[in-house]
Amino acid sequence: MLSDEQLARYARQILLPGFDIAGQERLLAASVLVVGLGGLGSPVALYLGGAGVGRLLLADDDRVELSNLQRQLAHTQAGLGTNKAASAAAAVAARNPDVAVEVIAERLSEPRLRELARGVDLVVDCTDNYPARHALNRACIAAGVPLVSAAAVRAEGQIAVFHPAAGGPCYRCLYPEAGAATALSCSESGVLGPVVGVLGSLQAMEALKLLAGYGEALVGGLLVLDLASLEVRRLSIAPRPGCPDCAACR
Repeated sequence: MLSDEQLARYARQILLPGFDIAGQERLLAASVLVVGLGGLGSPVALYLGGAGVGRLLLADDDRVELSNLQRQLAHTQAGLGTNKAASAAAAVAARNPDVAVEVIAERLSEPRLRELARGVDLVVDCTDNYPARHALNRACIAAGVPLVSAAAVRAEGQIAVFHPAAGGPCYRCLYPEAGAATALSCSESGVLGPVVGVLGSLQAMEALKLLAGYGEALVGGLLVLDLASLEVRRLSIAPRPGCPDCAACR
């Protein structure tokens, strides 16, 4: 049962038809792993923490640099040089002490990712490279949990929910590992701060929908955004027959 303080804190989302107290109770009982606490991970951590997700595991071995502050809103000038996961955890705790936040300040091997994925309800991919995304994909398939993944560069971004256990495709169905060398990076191509803010906010929204049983999640869909022109497209993606990562779990 929600306390009076929790009813007051989460009142605006509890009011939503289809969300209600039952949705809030599901959030409070949920555990989420967020990998990468940069431009995407900052709004993800802050919004999931603000919404009352009961347990957040924040993973990043990087440190806050001056160039991050243009877009990574969980970090501040005072936090330069500190670990990003610890910095984001402090920002979440300052907003909502209701949330149990665990800091994972290490570079995660694939076996470690599989271990962590088995202990949560959902994983949010806020990384910036293909090898990490593919490792996360395999970890989530093995654990049977959804993966909310996004990417952003320049003024463009995309987001999808990968959940083969629910009949959807996996990350490798869309992006074969052979194409990993073609990824664009923000450090080379640039990015506007609000672009990662929009994509990270969409990731948080998809995570909340999945956890609370609210609305329709983006399983089997890919949302592609060009924020310079405000062009938004939703594409359908299907499981790839014979996918090396997820075909065996169907």
